[in-house]
Amino acid sequence: MTETKVALILAAGNGTRIVSRAGDLPKPLVNMNGKPLLEHVMTAARQAGIERFVIVIGYRGHAIKQWYESHPLDGVQVTWVANPEYKKDNGVSVLCARKVIQENFLLLMADHLFEPETARLLLHQPLGKEDVILGVDTNICRVFDLDDATKVRLDNDRVVEIGKTLRNYNALDTGMFVCSPALFDWLETAAAATGNCSLSDGLRLMAQTGTFKGFNIGEAQWQDVDTPAALDYAQQIVSPQMQNSFGAGGTAYA
Repeated sequence: MTETKVALILAAGNGTRIVSRAGDLPKPLVNMNGKPLLEHVMTAARQAGIERFVIVIGYRGHAIKQWYESHPLDGVQVTWVANPEYKKDNGVSVLCARKVIQENFLLLMADHLFEPETARLLLHQPLGKEDVILGVDTNICRVFDLDDATKVRLDNDRVVEIGKTLRNYNALDTGMFVCSPALFDWLETAAAATGNCSLSDGLRLMAQTGTFKGFNIGEAQWQDVDTPAALDYAQQIVSPQMQNSFGAGGTAYA
């Protein structure tokens, strides 16, 4: 079982595709059922057992910190990490957290919504010291925007390929990972030539060694909120299992 109480959340991007809803807000503060997206993510992770958050911020990071200081989550510690190069790919944001994470960790996106039970089950998967485990969805037909989804090809429990343009795939990337610190090394390797890398760039290197694995989330709900249409869809698929983190009645930020 993975013994970790730490989650790394990537919240640095400027969310250009959802700007019509965000306005001047950074994407993590876009309202979803009465709460900012980031609050949904943090609440669900807390319910899964997370006690410490490392949050990488970039675009309008001061607004995110200001929001959290006004709406702190009880019983957790938050470490803020700034990514001044937030316009680069998301692997750079992960690398920004290397100095403050030395143990296994849950990796989440500030715009990927999920059920707390899914994160809890992912955290209980056996994790080798060189491994990363990705929560994958094999119910491809139910995805809202397949063109935008990151595709995954599995060979049993091993991820052998990952990318948005894969033609041969049998699962989708849900944006939830449980990681050993070895991920940082692979991202450093991926970024060595250009100083830039996506998370998928590092994971593709891991896949070649057999240390990148998949965990099927079954029928659990999740949604990547990249566009206004995806936000509208996310608000329609709220299931009873999601009510604690997706339910209305929270504090909207504006």
